Amino acid sequence: MKAKYFNLRADAAKVLHQILEEGQSARECLPAAQLPHKEQDKAWLQEMVYGVLRNLPILQFWLRQLLDKPLKNRFKIVEQLIMLGFYQLAFSRVSQHAAVSETVAACQPLNTLAMKGLVNAILRTFIREEMSLQEAPNKQIASGLPKWLYKKLEAEYQDGFIDLITNMQLKAPIWLRVNTQKISHGDFVEALESASIEFTLTADHSEAIILSKGYDVTNLPGFDKGWFAVQDGAAQLAAHYLAPAAGESILDCCAAPGGKTCHLIEYQPKITKVVALEISEKRASRIEENLVRLGHNAEIVIGDASTPEKWWDGQLFDRVLLDAPCSATGIIRRHPDIKWLRKAKDIDVLVNLQKQILDAIWPLVKPGGTLLYATCSILPEENHLQISDFLSRTTNALLDNTFYNDNDDKPGKQILPGDQQMDGFYYARLLKS
Repeated sequence: MKAKYFNLRADAAKVLHQILEEGQSARECLPAAQLPHKEQDKAWLQEMVYGVLRNLPILQFWLRQLLDKPLKNRFKIVEQLIMLGFYQLAFSRVSQHAAVSETVAACQPLNTLAMKGLVNAILRTFIREEMSLQEAPNKQIASGLPKWLYKKLEAEYQDGFIDLITNMQLKAPIWLRVNTQKISHGDFVEALESASIEFTLTADHSEAIILSKGYDVTNLPGFDKGWFAVQDGAAQLAAHYLAPAAGESILDCCAAPGGKTCHLIEYQPKITKVVALEISEKRASRIEENLVRLGHNAEIVIGDASTPEKWWDGQLFDRVLLDAPCSATGIIRRHPDIKWLRKAKDIDVLVNLQKQILDAIWPLVKPGGTLLYATCSILPEENHLQISDFLSRTTNALLDNTFYNDNDDKPGKQILPGDQQMDGFYYARLLKS
């Protein structure tokens, strides 16, 4: 049994190394690391990885105090292992003895046995000096954010900044969207209650259920029958904001993994045509999987939204959903690896790409039609500034005048992480004259 625990720490260190040193996303490398483990161990493996990513600045601060100099490249993974030890000692319920012994033992499967003494000494010093009680030396380190993002958000949000970064550090709840083409909301609620699943409801989302704690959703009632999809409350607003009518044709740009595509079909089953556009063939397979499980049909097109001339058949669409590529800063609490994968220089690249896609897709909207622009970002350049710029250069585009935040003249609706338990999201509904 102990070997399994040791391997968990080793696997967690490997995942952290892949993310922090090799630039892979947790979505790419975490599932493979979890595969050999039991369900409970899978959850703990993710908790360790995400815990380190959430608290990386303070863990690195402690590491710098106890490590004389950075380790050489072939031992770099040991730095991740030590920070895993710090995380267990400072933020988890694992006993000190178990945290130290099992983290040290992970050196063997990592082929870093020469580092066992160092790992042991550092973790024991951490305990002896009660370093987990140390306050962070500055607010940026305490926030868990990289410097560039901390400064950017502080400048933009000012009075609301502290609440924002506090919410970004919290764990996100799991939202479900009931597939009302398969089961009524009330019947699904009864099924969850019968299975002793803890959840809450929200009056603002008619199809939604919020799980009160972590569950393996594949084991929930009706998963294989397509009774529900996992989709955050902010993302569930897209179908309601686009509001397709019977007989209309819909284009969902950048559609993977297909949650919004499926919701549009559930919202309006009498849509004439739904095209799900995705540039990545691998990610497009996720759209197909979700369509099949939920019992829906849509045309999946592999193509680049910025070059519609390569895939478009010339038929205009009544409504278009453009869930644009973005910094994903609104979902950091759900995917903390984003903080460390995204760099300041990426933002200008993304803003230019969004601009290209907006300009390329707008001609595909019928006169009198609607384009709903969406991001999971909380950065102004990708959101209200992007839309202001588009409106200034596009004479036949108007912003729906209901799409403003209260007490705010900035175009579009900005949802911040934690608002009504939702992720950070932005929407602007554009009307074509």
